[in-house]
Formats: sequence, C-alpha cells, structure tokens
Amino acid sequence: MEYNIRGQQIQVTDALRNYVEKKLNRLEKYFEAPLTSESNVTLSVTKGRHAVEVMIPMAGTMLRAEDKSSDMYSSVDVVVDKLERQIRKHKTKINRKFRQEGSIKTLLKEDSGSIRVADEEDDLEVVRMKRFILKPMDVEEAILQMDMIGHNFFVFSNADTKEVSVVYKRHDGKYGLIEQE
Repeated sequence: MEYNIRGQQIQVTDALRNYVEKKLNRLEKYFEAPLTSESNVTLSVTKGRHAVEVMIPMAGTMLRAEDKSSDMYSSVDVVVDKLERQIRKHKTKINRKFRQEGSIKTLLKEDSGSIRVADEEDDLEVVRMKRFILKPMDVEEAILQMDMIGHNFFVFSNADTKEVSVVYKRHDGKYGLIEQE
C-alpha cells in the first residue's frame, strides 16, 4: 500500500512516518491483492489536540477514520483500530452477499484469522422514525432553525432550488450544505 502522509501545523518526522506506515501495513492482511490506490494520511495539531485522518480509496467505497487526542501516537492507534473494524464489517457484508449470489472471488480475504465481526455490528435496525412537513426556507434560516433546536443537522426544502437539502455543523464549527444533483 502506498501512503501520502502529510502534516498540517506539524513536522512529520521519520519516526512518526515509520510508525504510521507500520501500523497501516497491519491492514494489508485483509486484502487479496495489494491496493493500487494511494492512501491519504493527514496529521495535524490544533489547540494541543493531535488529529489523525486516514482515507483509503477502494473499489466502490472509501474507508475513512479520524481521531483526536492529546498524543499523536495514540491517535494513530485508534484510527487503525477504527479502520480495521470498518474493513471487517465491510468484508462480512461483501462476502455474505457474494455467498448468496454464488462463488465469486472477493476483493477481501474470506478469513484472515482475525477477530470475527459480531452480529450486533451488522444489525441495521431503524429504532425511530420521524415525519415532518418541510417548510420552504433559505440556507441561513435553516442554519438558525438547526441551532435553535440544538441538532447538528437540519433537513429542509430549499426555497431557492425547490429541492430537499440538508445543512450540518462541521467539526470545525462551520456549516456544510448537502444538495441533490
């Protein structure tokens, strides 16, 4: 696996680079063939918090994990653990689907001797359903409504585009907008 490791407001030392590569190489055991795409690793420090973000593009999906803590090395460990759980969960779903469709060679190894994913992780049960009328409003009003109710996202009918849109609060405190194409 190839890595693009970059630092934001931090110098990426050889020791840190080697640690990140060593930890991420643990993930290779889950794949039949080495990934040909380049994985992006971003290390940053903001207000004394060490953040690690890893994005691994795969065929048909993107694996992504992020963690912030007071120690860069522990953030790397947590991110690799998160990625491992994602891969195992994804592998279980893909292999189950392929077994149902017939014996198709999979992208992920059938069983790599790792810990099996518990059935609770695959249980995607809807536990609550909410219905509401979408009031046409502009983006600024939707942000104000979201902040008023204390949620981190808000679904609304965009008065400008006449489409359903979603505003959300980002980790950096700014806002994002999701619109359909």
